[in-house]
Amino acid sequence: MARYPLPSVPSRLIDIEVADTPRRGAPVASLVAGNAGDVREGEGAFRWLVGVGEGTASDLRTAGAALARAAQAENGKPVKIAQVDLGAETEGSIVAELSMGALLGGYHFKVSTQPAPALQTLRLLTPYERAVPEYEMVLGRVRTMAAAAALARDLANAPSNIKNPQWLGETAERVVTDVPGLRATIRDEAWLAEQNFGGVLAVGGGSASPPRLIELTYRPRGAAHHLLLVGKGITFDTGGLSIKPADGMHLMRTDMAGGAAVIAAIRAIATLGLDVRVTALVPAAENHVSGGSYRPGDVVRHYGGMTTEVSNTDAEGRMVLADALVYGIRRFRPDAVVDAATLTGAMKVALGLRTGGLFATDDELADRVLAAGERAGEAWWRMPLLEAHADAVRGELADVRQAPGGPGGVTAALFLREFTRGVPWAHLDIAGPARAETAYAEVVPGATGFAARTLVELAASYA
Repeated sequence: MARYPLPSVPSRLIDIEVADTPRRGAPVASLVAGNAGDVREGEGAFRWLVGVGEGTASDLRTAGAALARAAQAENGKPVKIAQVDLGAETEGSIVAELSMGALLGGYHFKVSTQPAPALQTLRLLTPYERAVPEYEMVLGRVRTMAAAAALARDLANAPSNIKNPQWLGETAERVVTDVPGLRATIRDEAWLAEQNFGGVLAVGGGSASPPRLIELTYRPRGAAHHLLLVGKGITFDTGGLSIKPADGMHLMRTDMAGGAAVIAAIRAIATLGLDVRVTALVPAAENHVSGGSYRPGDVVRHYGGMTTEVSNTDAEGRMVLADALVYGIRRFRPDAVVDAATLTGAMKVALGLRTGGLFATDDELADRVLAAGERAGEAWWRMPLLEAHADAVRGELADVRQAPGGPGGVTAALFLREFTRGVPWAHLDIAGPARAETAYAEVVPGATGFAARTLVELAASYA
């Protein structure tokens, strides 16, 4: 497998610091209340930032992102340190959203000999010395949340000629080693075979890179609740024998964005020291084409014994999630389960590219996810688990049928529900917002890190 140097994982984000005096020689932008706006273009583009004082959280993040981008090359000249004049005493919530936008809007991932953008530090200026410690406390959590989204972006952006299941497992293990209380266990193909993870082995059977199960655990003493997170970890998806069209297949390096969000979320949860037990599982496989590929018409036996009749090998995400869901529920007995996956193109059609689909068997859990997304600045829309289509997932040759047809997002969720009986469960379909072609708000082109911050906020709601 070809390998070449990558940007560090996790990426180094810009530093944000708070001070009551400006640094001489560094450009200054001023926050001015008014109509929502952006950093002005042209001469002195970095000088004014409009609409921040009275803007929404989204406006603030958009302004912060524009601020970081403009500061990266003011008038064509690299800027290492930029400053923002907060003016009158500014609420901590404004500082938090503005900073989140600057941190993630300034994110950069590129395999290139060209240097990364020069901006290293954004200095927030307040005339009130007493506000400095308050803002620093706010920024502590912001930095951790931004780092989670950035790590999820890094993992999903990494090209698939190095990001195979083994690499993903080793990288997950590496990025959690410095976090107290967080433990990683990487299960190889021999263990998966011994434990009868038929879905993972079927999907990964066509690749020269064998599958893995990434298992991350965080167990603070005395925690009253236990949350299980499961993320789809398909490191590249050709569609298998039901092969995808060539156009757009290069984007399938991000088909493990759900797994990336789960890995990043549990790292942030442990970093913040939240008082909730969390287990994260990422079934990782590469869906490739070879003589070992699984076929339409195959019957696969999952962990736990349930069987699936394969209809379409490009519906591989639900195959690997099924194994991990049953294993996680039986092995760890959580209070609630949430999975995240780039699962269906149907969700892109239904909700577009900026909103995630939420399916849930439990209203309280659904409400928690929606509220968590609101706090995180990530949009979710609850979709129905339509019982009228439940019979569609019943198999003729097996217990269930993998891809019975439309409505695709609903039937995919109904298929997964069969593997989650007896525990509150939510399914997050992030096929739309997991990747972006253009910049908006704090999002940059490429992997977005969507769902990572929502999962952290969800865990915080239990703590």
